[in-house]
Amino acid sequence: MISLQQKTPQEELLKKLQILMLLRVLFISFLLGALIFIKVRASRSYFGDIHTAHYLLLAGVYVINIIYGVLLKRSKNILFQAYVQLLMDALIITVLIYTTGGIESIFSFLYILSIFSGSILLYRRGGMIMASSSSIFYGVLLDLHYYGVIHPLSSRLSYPEQYQSYYLFFTIVANMAAFYLVGYLSSFLSEQAKKSRAALKDKESDLIRLEVLHESIIGSLTSGLIVLDDQERMILFNPAAERMFGLSAAQVYGHPIRDHLPHLAGHLSSPPFMSSDPPGIQTQLTNVSSVTSAGEKMHLQVSVSPLQFSPGEHKGRILILQDVTRMKQIQEEMKEVEGLALIGELAAGMAHEIRNPMASISGSIEMLRDEIKESDVNTRLMDIILRETERLNGLIADFLLFARAQRPRFTEFDLNHLIIESLELFQNSQACHPGTKIVTHLHEMAAIESDPGQLKQVLWNLFLNASEAMGHGGTLHIATSLAHGSSEAGSDQINVVIRDTGKGFDEEEMPRVFLPFFTTKERGSGLGLAIVKRIVDRLEGKVSGRNHPEGGAEITIVLPVRPNAREA
Repeated sequence: MISLQQKTPQEELLKKLQILMLLRVLFISFLLGALIFIKVRASRSYFGDIHTAHYLLLAGVYVINIIYGVLLKRSKNILFQAYVQLLMDALIITVLIYTTGGIESIFSFLYILSIFSGSILLYRRGGMIMASSSSIFYGVLLDLHYYGVIHPLSSRLSYPEQYQSYYLFFTIVANMAAFYLVGYLSSFLSEQAKKSRAALKDKESDLIRLEVLHESIIGSLTSGLIVLDDQERMILFNPAAERMFGLSAAQVYGHPIRDHLPHLAGHLSSPPFMSSDPPGIQTQLTNVSSVTSAGEKMHLQVSVSPLQFSPGEHKGRILILQDVTRMKQIQEEMKEVEGLALIGELAAGMAHEIRNPMASISGSIEMLRDEIKESDVNTRLMDIILRETERLNGLIADFLLFARAQRPRFTEFDLNHLIIESLELFQNSQACHPGTKIVTHLHEMAAIESDPGQLKQVLWNLFLNASEAMGHGGTLHIATSLAHGSSEAGSDQINVVIRDTGKGFDEEEMPRVFLPFFTTKERGSGLGLAIVKRIVDRLEGKVSGRNHPEGGAEITIVLPVRPNAREA
């Protein structure tokens, strides 16, 4: 991973100043050592006579560097300190030239080093400033020496006038030209290096972003990704593959795929994947069965494509693994559902066809009863046949209602008005026992969008169940209430509660009360509550049942005031 840390211009300048101070100390230490060596040998050299001033100058440079170090820690204006140090270097070089012979000194080349320092620290401006200051200091020093204003130490000439004026002029001009040329060239190189560093930083930033994007994409893939080199060694193993196989990338990196995933390697060794002709960019698919670290069976769809560094150059293979275990399960469940749907359609068709013979049988029995000689036995048998035929016909009607539920037709209506109509119809029917008492608690605002016809069927089934559960009489409670924003989508819902005073549900059988053909009644069809649940589900509602604390069974229906199908 490439480092994101980059130095600011202030930090870079500070680092360069510190390096310059170190080099300055090293150079001065070298000069001091050379002076001491010459003094010990007591020989005359190009330095001229060695004086105490030479040692004082070098010691002064050490002191100045210490002052620089203190100022760097305390002052935040690094740029000003850089200018001060560079100008002081030019001044110190001038003093060094003064103490080593003036015109005769060999240390004029040190100006070039200071110009290099200025270009490195402050680029073109620094180089030009140091070239100008070096030219001024050096020219003034030589002029003062030539005209006898000053008398440099270690000078071998008693009369500087021995130099011709044109020689002095040529020396000054040549050095000034050299100073400016060095300043221009060194600053040009510094500017180019600065631009190169800036371009490199931009490229580095782009590379960092590209690497982060690459890692994010690889890490965000929900499909497993395995990259193999030309030796079948794993060189990339993304997090999704880690989760699939229970292996870490560090654990498998650089290892052959057959060491950790032999079942997958076996499929890769099959003839379609071992063809000598490169498949180009064509992707090959295979299905692989595996076992997870938890011991569960897993189905994978693996696509294999070549790893190409350039057209025609194959350096490995790329494996993309998709976990299709859930899809396989869904396909198997769909096959079972399709089979059950076919059976249901067959049963519904058979039930529909049975109704016609049942009607014929019932009509024939009615006619035979009128013609056959009446007797107690014949009358009883005829009544049993008619009653059972009627019950069988009702069972078939309920089954068809359950198997072929109609698509809801949503319309806006008053639920309270619908409940009152259904109660009046139920009270005037033979299904309601004369001793049944009805108590209602209806919410004043009960306008909803739903299918009134199917809701009437729901209410009728629930009223009928409650009446049968109470036997020869009891109290039937019906209540409605409005719940604001109680659904998952935050929309309003209305609750319809129907309670009887019968014996209630068996607690052990509560989870099965809405299942088809489940009944605890001797002559019940077991489709009443199943039809209720099927219709309510199609109306985007919910139905539940429980035993009321005061006794009896309680069915609660929750309906949306505005179904999602209507809102869309």
